[in-house]
Amino acid sequence: MSLRPVIIGGGPAGMAAAIELAQQGVESILIDEASRLGGVVFRGPARQGVNLHYLGKRYQREMLALHDAFNAVQDRVDVRLNTRIMGGEDHHSLYVLDSEEKIETLPFSHLLLAAGCHERSVPFPGWTLPGVKLLGGLQLQIKNDVALPYGRTVLAGTGPLLPLIACQLHRAGAEVVGIYEASAFSNIAREAQALLNQPLLFLEGLSMLAYLKLHGIAQHYGWGVVAANGQEALSQVVVAPYDINWSADLSQQRILDAETLAVGYGFLPRTQLSQQMGLAHHYHEDGFLRPQINEWQQSSQPHIHLAGDIGGLRGGDAAMIDGQIAALSILNLRGDLHADEAKQRHQQCLKRRRAISRFRAGIDHYTRRGSGQLSLPNQDTVICRCEQVTRETIDTALDQQVEDMGSLKIRTRISMGDCQGKLCVGYCSDRLRAHTGRSDVGWLRPRFPIDPLPFSAFMTEEQDQQAATGDKSNE
Repeated sequence: MSLRPVIIGGGPAGMAAAIELAQQGVESILIDEASRLGGVVFRGPARQGVNLHYLGKRYQREMLALHDAFNAVQDRVDVRLNTRIMGGEDHHSLYVLDSEEKIETLPFSHLLLAAGCHERSVPFPGWTLPGVKLLGGLQLQIKNDVALPYGRTVLAGTGPLLPLIACQLHRAGAEVVGIYEASAFSNIAREAQALLNQPLLFLEGLSMLAYLKLHGIAQHYGWGVVAANGQEALSQVVVAPYDINWSADLSQQRILDAETLAVGYGFLPRTQLSQQMGLAHHYHEDGFLRPQINEWQQSSQPHIHLAGDIGGLRGGDAAMIDGQIAALSILNLRGDLHADEAKQRHQQCLKRRRAISRFRAGIDHYTRRGSGQLSLPNQDTVICRCEQVTRETIDTALDQQVEDMGSLKIRTRISMGDCQGKLCVGYCSDRLRAHTGRSDVGWLRPRFPIDPLPFSAFMTEEQDQQAATGDKSNE
């Protein structure tokens, strides 16, 4: 075939797929917006070599083995870094902003979307103060040795990322005031059997808890953030006990002196491109859209596949298996791999992934969010940071019988900013579902382009040359 498969996302899923294709003699194009492959594990400023001291030894070995396998076949992979996808023209081509900030149309025979995920935002009073950041953003600082968080640091949220980052911060020399896990310890204990499906990961978790106890870093279960206080920057964090529905008991609130607050309440799949391309999605019970994916990682368009966190948050190990399955499907569709061999290897991949899925299901159960957090913002708390929409504006729209996301957008301007709702749509969807009692309140399909385009993308070749030489004769 004259057209090559295109892979979007150079993390574990995308790299595993490119390796599988290349080993069968199929060349592919691998696109990533970062300056190096590896996903968020390797994200950061360009420099010689990457220190993986922040990873556990097991995962570090797996990531290094993945890169070694990729290096062995890289002559059959056209890697395009610092490149972003602006959208899809149809189900057979993409608009790409290349590293020179020029738009080009990229046709494909088959497509794999492995775009990953982004963090869920939970608005509360003071969440826009300098010093308040998302947990993943803080981790990127640690991974790349950029800078330690300023002053005393509080971690709040839910999930295994909290103790992991607390250990990483302490090892790096930061002062960790405490960890506030919204889920009660009894919820976590009930999922012990599911967590034991991955005994090595379970033991790694126990070792982290032991490390925290040894160094006097307290982990408070059933507690969450209520507010962040400060004038020009964060100076205090207010926490309180959460009940089973995550409603805060303000009568027992505590005020902690801190200069950094890292908040992490989970992740959402990055479905902006899959939505913009018109692929089928379904409404997840946790309040977000999830692409339709079959057991071969195929979307509603059989030649377009999805892998990794975009289809379910199960970690790097599962993402690599997803990528391999997607590649097997592409090879089968192209006729480059016999159907019987593809099915046999597919079954082997599914068997390896089942234990990971059961482990992840246990985490999902104990980290399930409660609707009580919806009451945290005050009337003047900003919900949509791009358009400065407050909770009061959203409450007024709900009182006026707005019952779906499209109507809420028209009434309040939520999601009309540059981020197209990445920060505010989750909260607004939760509010609508709680207000209407409906599980599906609609979603806001991203518009083209998915990300803002630089002015340089519209410059002609002649204008480029004039800009490079400083020629202003035509101005």
